[in-house]
Amino acid sequence: MKKLLILLVLALVVGAFFYFDLGSQLTLENLKARQAEIDAIYQEQPLLVIGVFFIVYVLMAAASIPGASIMTVAAGALFGLLVGTVVVSFASAIGATLAFLGSRYLFRDWVQSKFGDRLKPVNQGIEKDGGFYLFTLRLVPAFPFFIVNLLMGLTSIKTWTYYWVSQVGMLLATAVFVNAGTQLAGIESVGDIASPGLLASFAALGLVPWIAKWVLGLIKRRRAYAGFKRPAKYDRNLIVIGAGAAGLVSSYIAATVKAKVTLVEASKMGGDCLNYGCVPSKALIKSAKVAQQMRKADNYGLQQSEVKFSFKAVMQRVHDIIAAIEPHDSVERYTQLGVDVIKGYAKIIDPWTVEIAKNDGSTVRLTTRAIVIAAGAEPFVPAIEGLEQSGYVTSDTMWDEFAKLDTMPKRIAVLGGGPIGSELSQAFARLGADVSQIERDDQILQREDDDVSALAKASQEASGVKVLTGHDAKRIEVSGDEKSLIVEHDGREIAIPYDALIMAVGRKARLTGYGLEDLGIDTNRTVMTDDYLATVFPNIFAAGDVAGPYQFTHTASHQAWFASVNALFGQFKKFKVDYRVIPWVTFVDPEIARVGINEQEAREQGIAYEVTTYGLDDLDRAIAESETKGFVKVLTPPGKDKILGVTIVGAHAGELLAEYTLAMKHGLGLNKILGTIHPYPTMAEANKFAAGEWKKANKPEKLLEFVEKYHNWRRG
Repeated sequence: MKKLLILLVLALVVGAFFYFDLGSQLTLENLKARQAEIDAIYQEQPLLVIGVFFIVYVLMAAASIPGASIMTVAAGALFGLLVGTVVVSFASAIGATLAFLGSRYLFRDWVQSKFGDRLKPVNQGIEKDGGFYLFTLRLVPAFPFFIVNLLMGLTSIKTWTYYWVSQVGMLLATAVFVNAGTQLAGIESVGDIASPGLLASFAALGLVPWIAKWVLGLIKRRRAYAGFKRPAKYDRNLIVIGAGAAGLVSSYIAATVKAKVTLVEASKMGGDCLNYGCVPSKALIKSAKVAQQMRKADNYGLQQSEVKFSFKAVMQRVHDIIAAIEPHDSVERYTQLGVDVIKGYAKIIDPWTVEIAKNDGSTVRLTTRAIVIAAGAEPFVPAIEGLEQSGYVTSDTMWDEFAKLDTMPKRIAVLGGGPIGSELSQAFARLGADVSQIERDDQILQREDDDVSALAKASQEASGVKVLTGHDAKRIEVSGDEKSLIVEHDGREIAIPYDALIMAVGRKARLTGYGLEDLGIDTNRTVMTDDYLATVFPNIFAAGDVAGPYQFTHTASHQAWFASVNALFGQFKKFKVDYRVIPWVTFVDPEIARVGINEQEAREQGIAYEVTTYGLDDLDRAIAESETKGFVKVLTPPGKDKILGVTIVGAHAGELLAEYTLAMKHGLGLNKILGTIHPYPTMAEANKFAAGEWKKANKPEKLLEFVEKYHNWRRG
């Protein structure tokens, strides 16, 4: 009611201004005709005239009433250059701030709730450089100031910042218009003041902040490089440290644009994903899934069969698949692409020098224009009493260690309820191991919604996994050949005997051994970078797991484009990393795939949403394949078809997610998906049917009532 009342008052004031044609009083002709009369009053009562003028100017600016230019000229004519400039400077800044506060009070909450996700980049930019952009706009009077007041009120810029930047930014334009007022006799129109040449000059002044920003950047760079001697020439345009996904893509891009690039890798080409993560785990998961299908053959009208296999053969298949993919990431391939690949350990000596201790024992130093750190991540191993003597394996070391075994460990304890722990637990359980999955929190896959996590837990248990949530690992006890993991649950200790212990509690960035500490490059769980992936040194970048915030192969490749392009061409144009649409998949069975926000994130961020869910038990293809577990869940703003986020649980969920990822990337809503032909019978129809569920929930009831009456009438 208060907001409606304020809007009503403003509407009445503006309406009265136009109804009584008060604008006709704010003309140069009227001002010149009454100049002598007003000047006489000013000579008798100067403070009264200044006070009334000040209040009127503030009210006009606050209500966004046109006429500021004439009022500013009038100040010059009445008060002279100095007094007129001071009066108008404060009046205009105060009036602008009142308009700004009015816009904020009346409209900001509504705008942010409606368009908050779209405005997130704007809000972040304003938070970081709001004063700078406002100052630029204030220097250019060709841009209507009242629009600046109203629009800036919708942002998060601080009121005090808005006031003082406005006062300083408008001062020069104010002085010009006031000075014109002192020469009132020679002015025939506002165009004489705001001539194209003068406005062009002001527009040029708008470049001043950008030039200042460039100068400040130059000063910042000089400070960052203080104490270091820049080389006279460089051996390389780019040196990339690490040959995982981020490093491979960075070096590939550099070679493609004909830069001289060196890629340094101490271990295996392809990084974690090829050798320890994505590829071997998916190979193992496939073998486990086939075993499960054989065991459950009666689901398909076939005779059940006992699953017999050689564990050594299964692990050999994993390594054979790695070997089949290796040529894609090999030294030979990247050498052919134009990348200088060096096997060894890299250490950054100074911002332009990298020392490489080669695997053959020699050492070389190379100078470079830019560096990309793509060192990846490694398993995090918590400090648990007795762990180091227990002979545990991690998600990295497991593949080589298990390949040495003739038989699969009978009892496997997996510590960790995240994606890695869940995938490995289910795979080994399906191969016949007695698997205990231990998670300290009260659910596995904590980043997912409760219903998704519950379905995943049920699927794990159906595969034979003992899922122990709320169990905190305390220590390892060894008695002869018997090993036990001691966990605490509900205040009591429980012993979990095992033959193999897999640590899968997460991964941490590789931050040591690269000279970061000696250079003073900030690290706090990851290499600290700006929006362009640059460190405190503008020519040293980081990408992939070592930079965060996501630890996905596809995100590392995504970041690599920004890191390499900014490293090579940042002097012309820099690109901020775009994290708006990041998909990911957890490869348990059924798969869990997600893009955008889910329900728990929407609640945490205060985003209004509605949920549309389509169950796969209604999908023809899923029924035909006995893959009915799961659903498609879409989050949209209330009443709108814009996609805020999607979670898919089911067979081939990772493939199904691609359609939604594409839609979100290019701003396509559920109506577009609903209007797209999907072949029958496919799992992809689930996406269309989910869009159809949204359409049914948002059908225009009033219009349909009218249409029903129309059809009744047509029948007579």
